[in-house]
Amino acid sequence: MALVQSGGAEHGTVYFAREQSAGKGQRGKAWISRPNENVIMSAIIQPDSLLLDQQFQLSVAVALACYDFFKTYASDEFTRIKWPNDLYWQDRKAGGILIESGVGSRESVPAFAGMTGSRESGQVQWLWAVVGIGININQTEFEEFSTKAVSLKQITGKDWDAVELAKELCTCLEKRYRQLIEGSALDQLEEYNSHLYKLNDTVRLKKANAVFETTIISVSPKGKLITRDTLEREFDWGEVEFVG
Repeated sequence: MALVQSGGAEHGTVYFAREQSAGKGQRGKAWISRPNENVIMSAIIQPDSLLLDQQFQLSVAVALACYDFFKTYASDEFTRIKWPNDLYWQDRKAGGILIESGVGSRESVPAFAGMTGSRESGQVQWLWAVVGIGININQTEFEEFSTKAVSLKQITGKDWDAVELAKELCTCLEKRYRQLIEGSALDQLEEYNSHLYKLNDTVRLKKANAVFETTIISVSPKGKLITRDTLEREFDWGEVEFVG
């Protein structure tokens, strides 16, 4: 973030951390990772060819990249994407994605003040995205999250080189990002939905103080969760949470 704001960021750069002291997850939750055991990385993306309303499409591409990577070792039978972009194996969380974006004019961010493209100077646009990814690799103890988290080592019984796996994940990211900017957003969304956690299953969701049962149907192009019970419903990210 600091590099982006100061002008030191470069599109496609990935930062790998062996340890983090204040990991952030979705909805303000902490991401707990033990030193030297997992993939913890952030990728800087300059989405110059994407529009401001395509932010969820980037989220889909990143989720698919993580899915591609993890299923290679954990099998695609149990690997799923939990809306909006968590990585799940069976009913346990194997990884999380947090994308933070910057919006404004090109001139407002030194790093991108001189970038080329077809958009007009001063136009409000999507300037950059920092894609944070955490995937459990060798960690086997998760304190209070022990029944909800899972790692690749727990699944396979093997120790893994987290740095080498991070490089493989970068290859998956590049592939899915290229597909996105080449116009495969709808195809990616269809694939994302085919790997959706609890697809066509009845689940319990909580909205405000109300808990209700509904069946997951799909996720819309705008990133809304679509469910059906007595009627069809749409939920924005953060509006509901899974119960149980």
